[in-house]
Amino acid sequence: MGAAGWKAIHVRVDRPLPPTAPEVLTVAHSEPGRQLNERSASMLEALFTQSPVGLHLLDTELRVVRANTATPAMRGLAAEDVVGRPIKDVYEVVGEDFEANVRTVLDTGVPLRGHIVRARAKGRATEVRHVEVTVLRLENPEGEVLGLAVTGVDVTERERSRNRTKVLDSVRRAVGRTQDPAVTGEELVAAVVPAFADIAIVEVVDAVLRGDDPPLAPLPSDTPLLRTAFRSRHSRPPKAHPVGDVHLLPGPTPFTQALADLCPRVVHLEPDAPWFDIDPPRAEAIRSAHAHSLLAAPLTLRDTVVGLVSLYRTGPAPPFDEGDRELAVELAAHTALCIDNARRFTREHTVASTVQRQLLPRKPESHTSLETAFLSVTGADPGAWYDTIALSGARTALVVGSVSGRGLDAATTMGQLRTVIRSLSAFDLAPDELLARLHDATAQLATERASLPAGDPLRRELLTADCVYAIHDALTGSCVMAGAGQLAPLVVRPDRTVGIPEPPSGPRLGLSEDAPFASVAFQVPGGSVLVFTSDPLLTAYLAESPGPLRMAPEYADRPLQDLCDAIVYALPPGLGAGDAAVIVARVHSFPADRCAAWEFAPEPASVADARRLTRERLAGWQVDDETAFNTELIVSELVTNAVRYGRPPLRLRLINDRTLTCEVLDGGAAAPRLRHARTADEGGRGLFIAAQLAQGWGTRYSPGGKTIWTEQPLPSAAPDTRC
Repeated sequence: MGAAGWKAIHVRVDRPLPPTAPEVLTVAHSEPGRQLNERSASMLEALFTQSPVGLHLLDTELRVVRANTATPAMRGLAAEDVVGRPIKDVYEVVGEDFEANVRTVLDTGVPLRGHIVRARAKGRATEVRHVEVTVLRLENPEGEVLGLAVTGVDVTERERSRNRTKVLDSVRRAVGRTQDPAVTGEELVAAVVPAFADIAIVEVVDAVLRGDDPPLAPLPSDTPLLRTAFRSRHSRPPKAHPVGDVHLLPGPTPFTQALADLCPRVVHLEPDAPWFDIDPPRAEAIRSAHAHSLLAAPLTLRDTVVGLVSLYRTGPAPPFDEGDRELAVELAAHTALCIDNARRFTREHTVASTVQRQLLPRKPESHTSLETAFLSVTGADPGAWYDTIALSGARTALVVGSVSGRGLDAATTMGQLRTVIRSLSAFDLAPDELLARLHDATAQLATERASLPAGDPLRRELLTADCVYAIHDALTGSCVMAGAGQLAPLVVRPDRTVGIPEPPSGPRLGLSEDAPFASVAFQVPGGSVLVFTSDPLLTAYLAESPGPLRMAPEYADRPLQDLCDAIVYALPPGLGAGDAAVIVARVHSFPADRCAAWEFAPEPASVADARRLTRERLAGWQVDDETAFNTELIVSELVTNAVRYGRPPLRLRLINDRTLTCEVLDGGAAAPRLRHARTADEGGRGLFIAAQLAQGWGTRYSPGGKTIWTEQPLPSAAPDTRC
């Protein structure tokens, strides 16, 4: 309909208006040429007297001309208390300059639609309500501005419901992102304050934080709770207990009742509530915070008690209602589940860490020329392991590895692989051959894992492992190494140069059926430091950092643990040695006077010469008579076997280290065999006698032949007391 079809209709105003108010209101009528009939007038009157929608007419000075007296906001107010007053003096709008927004509509004519404000009648101690406001400018046909029409709809319940939904979504997104029960409580209070409550407190059963099963409801009165989180919108909030405090809940109070029947409590807090005398510290904190409403929600899971959430509202905030109570049930259920998941992780982590500690060596095995120390493994990577293995001939095997996976499964698999390496090292295998056999063992474990029942989640986890195995020879100053995966040691030489000897890269253990491994040899002069880690990122950082490793030569006369501590202190946050298995080894030159070697002709007369030279050397080392006699007999039998069955060259070597080692090398490849000779046999007892007199014996093969070795304890050797 065109503009020419509209007519101005004059409406008489029943009440006196301010001098500046317009005498009439111009209302557009959709039926041209007709006066406003009685039905239209009745409709206007009904809107102002009966409609639940708030309706206000304002003049150009933003003073109220007429108001709907039937709205909740007008209850208890007379029309005379409103008409003629500026809108800012009638209603108190919280959090914004509502008058400025209204004046913008008056100046521009652009309507303000669906704007949500928090308001209440000014000067009245009523609850602040949410109102959806629409502001329209009124004009006559000539375009003259007459005033404003303001409508308001109370949408408090809708906004509260919407806010509850937002809070619940926020809690579901934010709570449970970590595996720490204490952090879970902090995530909850951050999500609900100030969006849902003014003060929030989370208290968890102390045993749950240690990974124990939560107790059944009702919670026993002697169960300690630990306050894990507290948050308040006030700058200096009062507290009954600090975060981290372990305490008992005296009863009966709303808190103990909620933990007894597992039903949330909504409590209107009176200053003289009878249960305040039962818990004075908490009562004093409530009074100091001027809290007027409490919602105590138990953290419960399958009829067990995990903890308690206490929510408070203070000041002008509305008290908690039934809708809030239902929301608290949802929040508590989600939080309890997250805390229980964290508890299960904590328990598994604790068990895995315990298993890892029990499966790893307590202290390293060190020789005279190789001093080693371990950096503690905290259990962050329970599949990581380290080991040092004393081998024959003053040699030491250094092993570091890491198994894929996490938790107890990774820890137990790590223990299996470490046991396999220990067993294989007793055969004096070369590093590449040992890793090849370790790969076979890993593949067998992977096959067993794949045969688990279909419902076992471990079946779907691929079993792989990284490992580096190195043998340090103190007498030659060399190190032979082979690796599976990306692990390699750091070598810090006396001139402070840091290098990473890169062995021919072998595949990860268990990754392929055909796994060729190769070894590499490199020199490690006296005064060098070797660092093995199970984390390639940690190795790379230590190699590039100008930190303590380049100052390692300065630690030559200090305890090796000092260097370990310096390494830990120099690491940046997030790159901790506690997450990896680490071995630090310091190399010393082997004393020349504690090793003797001779070469003999392959003839029977050499046996007597070998016994004489052995006797003289043992006398110089002040070895006791019994050990010296046994050693002569061992040397006699081993040299005799080498003369009879071996090939040149024939060498004898004595090593005075933590044990007394006898080694006889010949060029033959035939393996000796321990025999139990019959009574009538004239021979066959030599190796048997040597094995009986020695603490251990074995055969070691090399490109030049084989070495038969025996070890005997030295009673005078001082025990290794290093930690």
